[in-house]
Amino acid sequence: MRSRSFFSYAVFSVGFITLGAPGGQAAPGYRVSGPFTHDNLSLYFVHGEADKGPIPLTLEEALARGKVQVDETSRVNELSLENLGDEEVFIQAGDIVKGGKQDRVIGVSLLVPSKSGKIPISSFCVEQGRWTGRANEDPSRFASAGSSVPSRKAKMAIYAAPSPAPAAGSGADLPNFAGVRDNTSSRQAEVWRDVAATQRKLQENVGAPVASPLSQSSLQLALENEKLADAKQPYLKALVDAAQKENDIVGYVFAVNGKINSGDVYPSNGLFKKMWSKLLNSSVTEAIGEKNGAAVPAPSTGEVLAFLDEAEKGKSQVRQVNDVKIETRESLKSLYSEFERSHGGFAHRSYIYRGE
Repeated sequence: MRSRSFFSYAVFSVGFITLGAPGGQAAPGYRVSGPFTHDNLSLYFVHGEADKGPIPLTLEEALARGKVQVDETSRVNELSLENLGDEEVFIQAGDIVKGGKQDRVIGVSLLVPSKSGKIPISSFCVEQGRWTGRANEDPSRFASAGSSVPSRKAKMAIYAAPSPAPAAGSGADLPNFAGVRDNTSSRQAEVWRDVAATQRKLQENVGAPVASPLSQSSLQLALENEKLADAKQPYLKALVDAAQKENDIVGYVFAVNGKINSGDVYPSNGLFKKMWSKLLNSSVTEAIGEKNGAAVPAPSTGEVLAFLDEAEKGKSQVRQVNDVKIETRESLKSLYSEFERSHGGFAHRSYIYRGE
């Protein structure tokens, strides 16, 4: 059984390497198809060579089957997770876990090995104010992970790398480690601001309050709102089957109101298909929240491929979290994150457009 130290993400027992020159390769052999459009949402699919290895369980699957346990730690920005089963479990930054003392969003993508033992995992609160059990839920544990955060700005806060350490004598009150500083508090504040903004925009565009009486600040309960579910149906009906057309699809990018938003790429078509329902629901929710925006023509596939290529050429910072490498590449227009598997290859690539 592995000890707590397998992923010591929430504590600064990590190494950092910052590469001063722009780095990275062009998107490795990817082809982009699309757009597949409904209303103000356009989807593009990323095609590439797929890993032939076993497909891990998703966090949603593993929780539903009782194969993984996510426990409350009474620390807002850290949860405890244990894989109890015999299969690897894929967890994606942005997954929302429901329950505990307050709903959280996972802060890091990783593959959790079988029989992992208890490990800490970073998180952000998406339910400001509650710090007790809700209804019939267990306040010590999280029971489901059916949604992901539906906001580009929230994803930027979640995926952001630690900030460079301030100069000596600057008066900064956050601890510095290996040339970086813990900016979790400012990122958490940004997530809270964005949760409130998302609820306001959804309320405006579905024509009814989406906040739940059980917890006004819960993003997860807002995403379960019936009016929102009704508003999503035309999008889902029009777009859900688009991802099933070809077996070499390993990821997607989406645009809202004609502007590239973000995308995700996986090692295999099998894992992409497992994640597809959650990804599509999140994209549709964001599109509904932005229906008041000015629409422009959907980007071309060439523009989307250029976005992927450019994102991988940003300034690189590598964090070594025990035996897992997390690389972030930042440019003025994009935020790219790659999460490496401990046994080689990547577990997840995230592409986020940073412009307005």
